[in-house]
Amino acid sequence: MEQRIADWNGWVNGYVWGWPMIVLLLGTGLVLTILTGGVQFRRLGRALGEVLGNVGRRGTAEGSLSPFQAVSTALASTVGVGNIAGVATAVSLGGPGAIFWLWVSGLLGMCTKYAEIVVAMQFRERDAAGVMRGGAMYTLRKGLGLPWLGTVFAALVSLAAFGIGNMVQANSVAASLHDSFGIDPRMSGIVLVAVAGAVILGGVRRIGQVAELMVPGMALIYICGGLFVLVRFAGEIPGALQLIFDGALNGTAAVGGFAGGTVMLALRYGVARGLFSNEAGLGSAPMAHAAARSDHPVRQGLYGIFEVFVDTIVVCTMTALAILVTGVWHSGATGAALAGQAFSAGLPGTAGNLVVTVSLALFAFSTVIGWSYYGETGVVYLFGTGATLPYRLLWLVFIYLGAVGSLHLVWDVADTLNGLMAIPNLVALLASIPLLRRLTREFFARR
Repeated sequence: MEQRIADWNGWVNGYVWGWPMIVLLLGTGLVLTILTGGVQFRRLGRALGEVLGNVGRRGTAEGSLSPFQAVSTALASTVGVGNIAGVATAVSLGGPGAIFWLWVSGLLGMCTKYAEIVVAMQFRERDAAGVMRGGAMYTLRKGLGLPWLGTVFAALVSLAAFGIGNMVQANSVAASLHDSFGIDPRMSGIVLVAVAGAVILGGVRRIGQVAELMVPGMALIYICGGLFVLVRFAGEIPGALQLIFDGALNGTAAVGGFAGGTVMLALRYGVARGLFSNEAGLGSAPMAHAAARSDHPVRQGLYGIFEVFVDTIVVCTMTALAILVTGVWHSGATGAALAGQAFSAGLPGTAGNLVVTVSLALFAFSTVIGWSYYGETGVVYLFGTGATLPYRLLWLVFIYLGAVGSLHLVWDVADTLNGLMAIPNLVALLASIPLLRRLTREFFARR
């Protein structure tokens, strides 16, 4: 039975994260970029200033989180295992050229994430407990008159969250701590449940408070480690960039433990891992941003541009360049092990392994608390606020199960459900383009 499920899921996943979805997501990003006049490029400075200039401000508009807490909660969910293991896998399977296509997916994804958030802000509403909720399900019901499709999206979010945002992340933390420090996964599971419970049971406001403290700190640890590696191997950076562009245009020949990669492999793995990392087009982050106290949908949309910029252009690039400049990319290793090799080669003693292990644990834990709110939002949409506490308690149970279990099939199925979220989300987004263009013109015309 398990093999039959795995075979069926593999067939579906081939489409969900294969060429049809890649073309759909990239095409949507390109269309939105054209129709908004390249808002992610023209307004990048404004987006950076909006976020960094308002750190610590609570906001006075209607909402449950400050704008910075909302983007921190969204970043807590997107800056995760994909930024380390996902990027390394893209390089090991698609070659250095995969990074070029990862950048393309990030640049287009900046506009997609902007658009998702703007639309979600327009159709958000308070639930019976007073928490501001929003996302594709609310857009589909309130804006497009498609409540059945909103229900489909909410169900996909609720189910995918237990895998990609919970068990898989807990397993990554437990495995990393066991491999590096010999910590029993059962102990890791107990600690994760206790710490996550202290955050999640406090609701979205406590998640936002923790995220705004945790996300900058964990990103700083990883970025500082990556910068140290890049400074030490600064002379190799031009060669690494040449590898990236040559690989994107011509493919990469076999060398060492790397079997070789064509242009199409580089494109597929680069785009797929980029989209998996920043989640642009999947409809997840708008659920966090919809809770923000912001006076205009476009203002919060600018935070989405910043979010993808940090996730893909900064953090993912840091991982990729560290792997390339240290020369470990053709060692035959993949995933987090490859990233660990790169940082170990660039940092003294055991510091490299420590930075990767601690960052992986923090990234994964932050994803657990961020995705708990996404799954909860789906459940509240389906069953009302009475399901909130049972869902949170069940979430904690699955954290422990993820930490101590073997999750190959869970990972694969959750990956498929996560990708399927894009279909109803993109329906909501593309049908709302006239609204998006009107709100964008309205906001920038008065400023």
